[in-house]
Amino acid sequence: QVQLVQSGGGLVPAGGSLRLSCTASGNIVSINDMAWYRQAPGKQRELVATISRSGSTNLADSMKGRFLISRDNTKNTVYLQMNSLKPEDTAVYLCSAVLVGPRGSKLLYWGQGTQVTVSS
Repeated sequence: QVQLVQSGGGLVPAGGSLRLSCTASGNIVSINDMAWYRQAPGKQRELVATISRSGSTNLADSMKGRFLISRDNTKNTVYLQMNSLKPEDTAVYLCSAVLVGPRGSKLLYWGQGTQVTVSS
């Protein structure tokens, strides 16, 4: 079965860094767009970054200069490198990906989410 499995996250002090990973597995022909979202308590889900299969990226304004999204297509993995973390970055982070099946089907999948907590 197709799934996205996240790793990384945890508790870090302000100014620290973390790298999140999200790996797709199963009967996958290819992976199109991949993205990272986050949701803090009491707030709406927020788009953090996107990356196309060719590597074109977009980053939300509040994360520019601190975060970087990248992917390794040979490993079916997308990464989110987070530097200079702030307490307001505390949230559950989720990855998503559009996966292409053997018959050309395209479906959006979500990872299980991981908690990132930044202490002051």
